[in-house]
Amino acid sequence: MTHAFAPVQRLLSRYREPAVVQALRSTAAAVVSYVVALRLSSEPAPLTAPLTALLVVQVTLYTTLTTGVRRVNSVVAGVLIAIGFSALVGLTWWSLGLIILASLVVGRFVKAGEFVPEVAISAMLVLGVSRVADTAWDRVLETLIGAAVGLAFNVLFVPPVWVRPASEAINDLAARMRTLLLHIADESGSATTVEKAAARLHEARRLDNDIAQVDGALRQAEDSLRLNPRVREGVLFRLVLRTGLDTLEICAVVLRVSCRTLTDLAKVRGTEPLFPAPVAAAVRELYGHTAIAVESFAQLITAQVSANAEAAEARLIEELDTARRSRERLAVLLPAEMDRHPGQWQLYGALLAEADRVLDELSVEKRSERLLEELDRHGRERRERHPRLHRLTERASSLTRSG
Repeated sequence: MTHAFAPVQRLLSRYREPAVVQALRSTAAAVVSYVVALRLSSEPAPLTAPLTALLVVQVTLYTTLTTGVRRVNSVVAGVLIAIGFSALVGLTWWSLGLIILASLVVGRFVKAGEFVPEVAISAMLVLGVSRVADTAWDRVLETLIGAAVGLAFNVLFVPPVWVRPASEAINDLAARMRTLLLHIADESGSATTVEKAAARLHEARRLDNDIAQVDGALRQAEDSLRLNPRVREGVLFRLVLRTGLDTLEICAVVLRVSCRTLTDLAKVRGTEPLFPAPVAAAVRELYGHTAIAVESFAQLITAQVSANAEAAEARLIEELDTARRSRERLAVLLPAEMDRHPGQWQLYGALLAEADRVLDELSVEKRSERLLEELDRHGRERRERHPRLHRLTERASSLTRSG
């Protein structure tokens, strides 16, 4: 019985994902707009209303408000173009080409922005539904109904905040980085072939794709926090996650360089182990504690949804301190290796420098410094975009202090 309901349980477990919520909201808005249009329009099948609602309803309130007007402009312009052509020439292969060309040109003048292609799409869809000029006002009315219902849906029923999916994506990225670091630590004392070292390098390069996916989830989370009445400190949440992802991206780049260094070292070492036993133990400790530090850092920057910030910060500080001690011990042991293999001193020095960079980027002090810089930059940009509002706010604050 449990196995029979497994697909249903998996579907219900995904109801909070942006794609699922977007599908449900868009469907509901389209149906409501169609019902309203049936009562107000004389058309027997007012499909333009649900079409417009589908185009207007967005995943986040910020996206709806910033793109809704441009979408409405594109749909209305496409409807009017289709009505005009249907009254003059009807639908033929050459009139279809003229409609597309006219829609793309008109879309630039009505400030449809990135939705210029939707002008042509709306024109073709409307022209396929009806070619009678007498239905012009019904088509415009249906478009306005769909736009109004779509905007009302995202204003009255505020979309969810997508911080949790972005936080989970950041933690997943940190987990993959942790796994790679542990693999490097485990192989430091063995005879690593060039093929095995190159495989780690390819694994590090794949982190670039992971970062791009996390960036997409984070952008959606940032949009969901903007203008959302559910969130009081949306700016702080956005900047914490963004600066945290920037730090992990820098660490991923440095980690890829370290894998390149280890690959070069494997080439020159041949069948010998990468490091002798004492050095390998220090390398293993360094990368092992760095791996835990990366995971703790991700938990720290996502603590607004995991509610364990103090524990994550304490663990991060502890692991970074231990990793730094391992790094110092490694710096003491490496000169002897440089004396035995003078041609490899650049590779040993590069490993130390790369470890220093990662540990510095993950430090709590560096995180606070980067976050303060972003807060200052955000405040400066806000003052530059809205100087009058800033002056009014400053004047109100001075009056409050003097009162």
